[in-house]
Amino acid sequence: MQNILSFPERFAPPAEVITLDENYRSVQPILDAANALMAEASGQFEKHLHSHLPSGQKPRYVMVEDDRSQALYVTEQVLARREEGTPLRQQAVLMRKSHDSDLLELELVRRDIPYVKYGGLKFLEAAHVKDVLALLRFVDNPRNRLAGFRTLQLLPGIGPATAQRCLGLIAERAGTITAIREFAAPGQAREDWPDFVALLEELAGASGWTGQMTLVRRWYEPHLERLHGAAHVRAGDLEQLEALATRHASRESFLTELTLDPPQSSGDEAGTPLKDEDYLILSTVHSAKGQEWDSVYTLNVVDGTFPSEFSTETPEQIEEERRLLYVAMTRAKRNLSLVSPLKFYVTQQRRYGERHLYGARSRFMTEGVLARFEATAWPERNSQPTAHRTTDVSNVRIDANARMRSMWAD
Repeated sequence: MQNILSFPERFAPPAEVITLDENYRSVQPILDAANALMAEASGQFEKHLHSHLPSGQKPRYVMVEDDRSQALYVTEQVLARREEGTPLRQQAVLMRKSHDSDLLELELVRRDIPYVKYGGLKFLEAAHVKDVLALLRFVDNPRNRLAGFRTLQLLPGIGPATAQRCLGLIAERAGTITAIREFAAPGQAREDWPDFVALLEELAGASGWTGQMTLVRRWYEPHLERLHGAAHVRAGDLEQLEALATRHASRESFLTELTLDPPQSSGDEAGTPLKDEDYLILSTVHSAKGQEWDSVYTLNVVDGTFPSEFSTETPEQIEEERRLLYVAMTRAKRNLSLVSPLKFYVTQQRRYGERHLYGARSRFMTEGVLARFEATAWPERNSQPTAHRTTDVSNVRIDANARMRSMWAD
């Protein structure tokens, strides 16, 4: 960025700067919001975009309860716009990180809405997601040779032939998971074998579903880096799976919802459908540069995502994150929605404690920027909820130390 800013001064006399400020894509209210966002930026050539495409509809800043509500809101808006005549392929959902769309993808699958994803793997096609679900299916039904075949090969030193021998032993013992104790693991697998057997027996003998997905995630995460690349990114998908598991009363219910095709090319990138098909676009913001759609929904517009928690160490990083949000906003031609969940599921809390933490409004969404949006809450209620309600706390007494000790108690 500094190279661009210093470019005119490299010449004598300085180069003339010609600003291209007429926008042929977006309606003026969207540009007004984008202009307000960039007006608060530092280190830039100032410009004010204008359009000859008028519209009386402001872009929307939508507050939802959590990431699950975010998925429901976006899905309903996509379907409503399609009913109004906007094809799916003229609608896009943009996200900062690929796994931000995990819950949305599950909702799209549930409602049979076709989509294509750019900038990452489809959630249910990702190898690590199939690994975890295969393990749960194997526990649920040890006669499921397909699930068992995949699960056993998660361990180092176990290949197809060894996996088949182990499954044969289980079949000889009437398909009981405890028969796996009798199997002699090969040398390279012996170190990990006891923990694996203990996990299967604990899951099979558990009286309730609560906490089972947590056990699986904790066992699987140490193997993730060995099995697949970009382990830190894939770990986010496992946390989303764990969050989804808490909404189901049983393992059977959870697996039924996530019915998968037989695992095969699970590492494939999401591809482009045929030209005559209609499909929703899911994309990371980076992959959306240069693209445009009639309607755009941007997920997780909160601090920690916009800007990313990993890009706030220097003013330059923060301004780069601002420009990324600007890119997301200016992909929309007619309709723009920025969606802001008020709380997020976390895995670090104690087992029986609150599993959600409240997020903070994005630092980029200042009062000046918000003035260019129609701020609303979804679902709409009789009272008008707001993320920044003023409350009289003058007589409230809170023992913060006691709460912290309780939150992190073993």
